[in-house]
Amino acid sequence: MIAGILGDLFGSGTVDALFPNGVSRYAIGGLLVGLGTVLIYLGTGITAGASTFLESTLSYVSGRSRFTQYVASRDWRVVFTLGIVGGAAVYAVVYQGDPWSIAGSGWTTDVSPWRLFLGGIFVGIGTRVGKGCTSGHGICGVGSVSRTSLVGVATFLVVAILTANVVSALGVGL
Repeated sequence: MIAGILGDLFGSGTVDALFPNGVSRYAIGGLLVGLGTVLIYLGTGITAGASTFLESTLSYVSGRSRFTQYVASRDWRVVFTLGIVGGAAVYAVVYQGDPWSIAGSGWTTDVSPWRLFLGGIFVGIGTRVGKGCTSGHGICGVGSVSRTSLVGVATFLVVAILTANVVSALGVGL
């Protein structure tokens, strides 16, 4: 049904090119993310987002005021983050085979470990500078029509597209 609607809007060849594995898994994932976001907001009154995970986790071991502000919400933030990791693991098992087998393709990448590490550092810096992450701004902020989040998401997208094109034009490999 969703593929049919998208096919009518963009042409079926475009939809097949954009979603070679079909649209359903993305639609189901989006619905589950939206449902989780709503449940967190209704249960806590706090906008969901993953960028405060490190600071809320550090509140378990540090008494510094920067971390203690998360004491009241740290438990659900840890569960939220574990849910993100667990959801990725379930996806890998269901759609990509057994990630724990030697021959399984679920946990492999051609990207060098140092690049993954460096990318993680840049993402961490970006979430602090941007006062939030893509889950907080992109899902919750845009959903609540926050001007800050709308500008943030537009900035994320423009910078990501430009970076990908520059990297591709330079011929930088994995």
